[in-house]
Amino acid sequence: MTANRVETAMDAPAAARPKATRTKPAEVRLEELMAAAEALFLEKGVEATTVSEIVERAGVAKGTFYHYFSAKHEMLEALERRYTQQFLASLETAVSACGAQDWHGRLRAWITASVAAYAQTYRTHDMVYTNHHHLDRDNPARNAILAQLLRIIEGGAQAGVWAAPRPRMAALLIYAGVHGATDDLIASRAEAVAPFAQALADNCLRLLPPPGAPADGAA
Repeated sequence: MTANRVETAMDAPAAARPKATRTKPAEVRLEELMAAAEALFLEKGVEATTVSEIVERAGVAKGTFYHYFSAKHEMLEALERRYTQQFLASLETAVSACGAQDWHGRLRAWITASVAAYAQTYRTHDMVYTNHHHLDRDNPARNAILAQLLRIIEGGAQAGVWAAPRPRMAALLIYAGVHGATDDLIASRAEAVAPFAQALADNCLRLLPPPGAPADGAA
């Protein structure tokens, strides 16, 4: 070995060697792509946004987009599913923070978390649920959220906490009331979200009286 040997990259100290390029996991790459699309759709609108702009914002090749989606409408459908999953998860986290038998607390948590999440994300909601007022009543996203609420109402009824002879009807009234009231809050911007959500929960809980209590309007 000669004294004037040329140093190679492997001879350099480990800290000085160039780091190997690491490929991001597929789920991370997909999330970055969807986050870029969501931001652009909100900024420019779905129709005005191009696939080239999405991949440039995400920092990926155009082929990566077409690996996951055949067109923008497929990405919009994926964003709808993602939004629903995130919304459901935020409600489940709020409900799970309450005691397993604290049915009043669990219902209140579901209502207040619904208001907070919807008020914070309504622009994405309106973007992905383009037909949420459509006459097609078989709405998977709504049904998933309604099922979550229905489990709470049925659980409280089975525990004898409140009377709910028609639990699905009660769930529909609360679901529609929370959604409609939050729409009004968003439109008016007249109240802070947290106290509004608590007042709304107070009113919704009146729909579920204790067992044996007289119905509204009864003598």
